[in-house]
Amino acid sequence: MRNDESQVRKGRLRRAIAGLTSSLRAQLFAWVVLTLIGAICVNLYLSFHSANATSDLVTDHTLLASARVIAEAVHVDANGTVQVDLPPAALEMFDTGYGDRVFYQVVTAWGNLVAGYPDLPQPKKQQVGEDTTFRADQVRLMMLNHPIVGLSEDSTISVTVAVTHKSQYAMRRRLWLSDFTKQLVLVLLAGLVTIIGLQRGLTPVLRLRDAVRERGRQRLDPLEPDMVQSELRPLVHALNDHMERVQNQMAAQRRFVSNAAHQLRTPLALISTQASVAAREDDNARRDEALTALRSSTRQVTRLASQLLTLSRAEPGSRRPRSDTIDLVATARQVLENLAEEALRRNIDLGLEADGAPVHVEGDGTMLREMLVNLVDNALRYTPANGRVTVGVRLDGNDAVLSVEDNGPGIPEAERGQVFERFYRIIGTEPEGSGLGLAIVREVVDGAGGTIALSDAPGGGLLVIVRLPAV
Repeated sequence: MRNDESQVRKGRLRRAIAGLTSSLRAQLFAWVVLTLIGAICVNLYLSFHSANATSDLVTDHTLLASARVIAEAVHVDANGTVQVDLPPAALEMFDTGYGDRVFYQVVTAWGNLVAGYPDLPQPKKQQVGEDTTFRADQVRLMMLNHPIVGLSEDSTISVTVAVTHKSQYAMRRRLWLSDFTKQLVLVLLAGLVTIIGLQRGLTPVLRLRDAVRERGRQRLDPLEPDMVQSELRPLVHALNDHMERVQNQMAAQRRFVSNAAHQLRTPLALISTQASVAAREDDNARRDEALTALRSSTRQVTRLASQLLTLSRAEPGSRRPRSDTIDLVATARQVLENLAEEALRRNIDLGLEADGAPVHVEGDGTMLREMLVNLVDNALRYTPANGRVTVGVRLDGNDAVLSVEDNGPGIPEAERGQVFERFYRIIGTEPEGSGLGLAIVREVVDGAGGTIALSDAPGGGLLVIVRLPAV
């Protein structure tokens, strides 16, 4: 039972920490407060040393004043004896209410004790405070050399005064606590101002959040950048750019669906009609003719559906990107072998030009093969009987160059930019084409970071050149 309660408490603590780390307001507040606390800790450390120095200075001045009072009370009597009448004020100046003990010693230049404690230690330098231990007490002492009237000119006395640290420590604590209280008030005020500043500073961000939330699913019009601070305006511009891309993609998707439905409607209606004709026909020859036409229409619809599926896979974001390393020479050879039967049927010279060395590129292996299939299939489809189609693969610096050349009718220069659009077909071409082949090729080439160009082939026809980064 206790273990369960402990796990529950740990879970709550983890969730609380996660909530704090995910909050921008909490993070900014934490950084500001931690910076203030760090600065205050350094300041308190310096304040402690300053308080210590101040208390030492005040104690040293008091010790020096007491030593002077005692020294001025020393005199020589008629018999030449050095005597001292200790003034009460010399010791009473240390009476600060903390119960300090005061020790003193007066010694002549020749070492005779005039008054005081004979075992009081002597500091190393005169008029310089020094901490030491005397009779199990920590004391601060100071020595003063003072000339005496009535003795020879070089005769002096040494007056040493020592006092325990109670009042000195009390003064140090008061000074440090005063600084600590001021710093604590400063932290609280800074925290309060920070909270208010964060609340006011994050208001535009919250307003941006509300503006995004309140929009309907179909609203993709741009947001106003002036609704947030200048530092956040690049974020608004990025959101606007993203919404514009989404809007364009949605429009393209709607056009694609509309065009696909239109392209499928005609062959499906034709299939239905041909099937009905074949079912009603009693003549075997005419039935076979209808069935042949039905098979042709079925192949056309199957090809169109296959290319639609391929195009959807080639679009960015349609699936997880792959990074395969493939040999374009081997892939081209395999594609040509698969399409050789169609070339032989139409007596088309289908060939491959490569020096035999592998030409490697990186990308989605399946889609790169589809690109080759569509290029060669388009060339075969639009090349007349007894024509030729030549596929070339070579290296050009850091690029792998794939070329497909035919001696068909080619593409007019004015229409070369449009043939990459979906379902676009040049007027006068055969109706079996779907208008998706070059659109698929363009999507695959863009996804692999390459370029594609169309030009006239030497001697007539079309030359397609694809450049991909070689590896």
